[in-house]
Amino acid sequence: MVFSLEPWDGVWRRNQYLVDGLLRADDSLRVLFIEPGRDVVNDALNGRRPRTGAGLRTVPGYDARLTLFQPTKWMPRVAGPFADGMLRAGVRRAMRRTGVRQPVLWINDPNWASLVEPSGAPALYDMTDDWIAAERPHREHDRLVANERRLLERCAAVVVCSSALLQSRRGARPDAVLVPNAVDVARYRTPADRPADASRRRYAVYVGTLHEDRLDVDLVVDCGRRLAQFGAEVLLVGPDALTAANSRRLRTAPGVSLLGAREYLAVPAYLQHAHTLIVPHVVTAFTDSLDPIKLYEYLAVGRPIVSTPVAGFRDFDGRGGVEIVAAPAFADRLADAMARPVTDMAPTEVPDWSVRVGQMAAVIDAMSHIAQSHSR
Repeated sequence: MVFSLEPWDGVWRRNQYLVDGLLRADDSLRVLFIEPGRDVVNDALNGRRPRTGAGLRTVPGYDARLTLFQPTKWMPRVAGPFADGMLRAGVRRAMRRTGVRQPVLWINDPNWASLVEPSGAPALYDMTDDWIAAERPHREHDRLVANERRLLERCAAVVVCSSALLQSRRGARPDAVLVPNAVDVARYRTPADRPADASRRRYAVYVGTLHEDRLDVDLVVDCGRRLAQFGAEVLLVGPDALTAANSRRLRTAPGVSLLGAREYLAVPAYLQHAHTLIVPHVVTAFTDSLDPIKLYEYLAVGRPIVSTPVAGFRDFDGRGGVEIVAAPAFADRLADAMARPVTDMAPTEVPDWSVRVGQMAAVIDAMSHIAQSHSR
């Protein structure tokens, strides 16, 4: 059972690449994938028609071995234990309907920490972000701290995606396993046609979810304004999770185009036909905890990269076409890069997701042995 921070949709992230690889490598494996709940209160507060969760669905292509479940979040977590209890009840009903017995719990969303009990199903905490370092309201921060403490204390295994997370959690979990991110190398290196909605002009592209935790909105606006001066532009490809105000700023900024989310199969084309790939991220304790998937995707296609000094990219400064530039000089340096002829570079050797699937399978195999011993 995978308790994911993201839904199973067309924008593939770490969880989907790993689960897909595990299912294709082991035809006896079954996965119940728990998506984030549909928040009816949040819908109402934001002027949307409240809708219940999508419930149980079977994903085609896996011989009915991958089932999704989106619960309905009827109450905000500030309502106390009753809110979490309703979510847990929905998951238990999904387990009964799908016949799940003695599961291994894969916790990616720390809000499900209450499921982990010392004598219960063996649990794995897959830590992909340092949410404690992110800026959050006081109540939410305290809840994150408590949930993480519980997960680190009670999970049979802890996996982290970055060296920074491995180092920062070493005191609490010296046995944590590092399983970084990767890329589907063959797909990113197979030539693709220019996307129909990509600019006919020279463009720099950012691929990823747009969110204030990562994206420097002021810097993107500056880049767009600078590139617009000579007929180029910035393309932003990915889901828009910005505040309404920042989303509006980018949509109205000269030289900036928000294309929205694109299916994972379509993403390589936007990178291959870009003049320059960009990472205009804020540099914070939170972004320093990350192992950006876009690092591997960008390196795989062999295009020039301009990035702020964030984790992952700064380790490649001067290699693989990566140029690290602090925010004050970023827009001018990007303009200089865009003014140069398009450069075809030799792609950098990067790890394939199949390597990470093998690493994760080893952790899960050990967990499965624990589950079997519990059932005897």
